[in-house]
Amino acid sequence: MNSKVSNIGVWLGTAGLAFALAVAAPNEGSVMGSLPAFMSQTLLRQPLTVPGGLPSDRTLALITFQRGQRAQAESWIEGLNLRNDPSIVWMRMSVRDDPGTSSGRSAFENTLLAHHPAATERAKLVPVFTDRAKFVRSAGLNGTGQVYAVIVNRQGEVLARAEGQFDPDKARALRETLQAHKL
Repeated sequence: MNSKVSNIGVWLGTAGLAFALAVAAPNEGSVMGSLPAFMSQTLLRQPLTVPGGLPSDRTLALITFQRGQRAQAESWIEGLNLRNDPSIVWMRMSVRDDPGTSSGRSAFENTLLAHHPAATERAKLVPVFTDRAKFVRSAGLNGTGQVYAVIVNRQGEVLARAEGQFDPDKARALRETLQAHKL
């Protein structure tokens, strides 16, 4: 009898531990991160609510943090042929610390407008004024020193990401994630 009680106790303990580990185990959203919720607008003044108002269930977001990252972002745009491939819904997010004033935000937007004169570029570019460090932590990024190409859904979950300059292997993985929901 004592052996049976002991075996049941061990089994229950093991089952309880397995359940606790399953509940505590990180899911895809917590491992990859998620975009914080915010309201913004494109440079064409089109309002955008992130993440629920993203243009697709899976959107490629090219995220920059510094002025000198434009070339890296362009490498992804050219490498993925984003300007000519309508199968990929994408946008650029230029994340900056919020200056705290409308004049500070306008000054940055005016700089972006000067660097992106075409309406097609302005429609894809979303300035994000927030706490950059919190944005980076929430999205599961490694810092602000690189450009990030991330696939995000309308729940804000980062489904895939690549950092730095365009790379064909990284691009292939991003495309697979983009197309996974179409199957």
